[in-house]
Amino acid sequence: MKILTVAIPCYNSEAYMEKCIRSILPVGEEVEILIVDDGSTKDRTPQIADSYAAKYPTIIRAVHQENGGHGEAVNAGLRNASGLYYKVVDSDDWVNTKSLRRIVDKMKELEKTGGVDMLLANFIYDKAGANHKKLMRFKNVFPVNEVFGWGQMRHMHETQYILMHNIFYRTQLLKDCGLQLPKHTFYVDNIFAFQPFPYVEKICYMDENLYHYFIGRDDQSVNEKVMIGRIDQQIRVNKIMIDVMGAQDFTKKDPHLKKYMRIYLSKIMTVTSIMLILDGSGEALAKKDDIWTYLKEHAPEDYKALRGGLFGIAMNLPGRGGRKLAIGAYRAARRFVGFN
Repeated sequence: MKILTVAIPCYNSEAYMEKCIRSILPVGEEVEILIVDDGSTKDRTPQIADSYAAKYPTIIRAVHQENGGHGEAVNAGLRNASGLYYKVVDSDDWVNTKSLRRIVDKMKELEKTGGVDMLLANFIYDKAGANHKKLMRFKNVFPVNEVFGWGQMRHMHETQYILMHNIFYRTQLLKDCGLQLPKHTFYVDNIFAFQPFPYVEKICYMDENLYHYFIGRDDQSVNEKVMIGRIDQQIRVNKIMIDVMGAQDFTKKDPHLKKYMRIYLSKIMTVTSIMLILDGSGEALAKKDDIWTYLKEHAPEDYKALRGGLFGIAMNLPGRGGRKLAIGAYRAARRFVGFN
């Protein structure tokens, strides 16, 4: 059995997918690479996937499917995964090969004592043209190279996220929690990170600068204009996360888990709200009110906590002046972190 499956969702990815594949390939036989061709039609993505699978048949498999979007490509990877752990690397991103090798070695060591549910590393906002690449590091939050639970997490800064980029999940855990990402929907990486949290008990963090999250293509899903144009998909993801939160019985779980899930949900509520404020139309502002109402109806305790928090207040400041203040705060955060 492979220790790790890495799924690479590809859609017309000819221009950059090989860089991604080559960053993983040298780790060797203990890693399974699934190149998921999500119905590519405009370039040689299917042929590139097949050529790598033919050249490295014991490491790489090509999975071809009708176009279902990023989430369905992640689902397909999970359905076909044979590794004990599961990782997603988007085709326009790449990993530090040496860091990945050390992480695989750590996984093997952890398996001797039962393994973990989630392994975390660092990631880098690799923004095109930027001299300074923002490193998202977590050694101030998590114990390093130790197995720990939610209660051992220290305070996480508002600019720090656990994202798909720095997560390795135990494959069986993802299946046990019923993870099924929606088709033809962007921003589902947040569901991937969020929904399994209540099933996670044992965590390990390695201070490895693993994942290079490339930002810079005009058509990229995190481009601000693109996000505003796809806001209904962001809202869909946000509502699914609210449903996940509202369905939890936290009395049977570590109380620190509830705290962190609220922090995460607060950040997603903020992203949704600020994109609707940036749109500025009457329809968009009505949708912003609607998502907060949805939170109130489906997770009332979380609504009280989030609405009364700093982000909740900032995103609901009244009038044009309040919206201008919210936009100003967002612009400052964007410059500091380097996202979008």
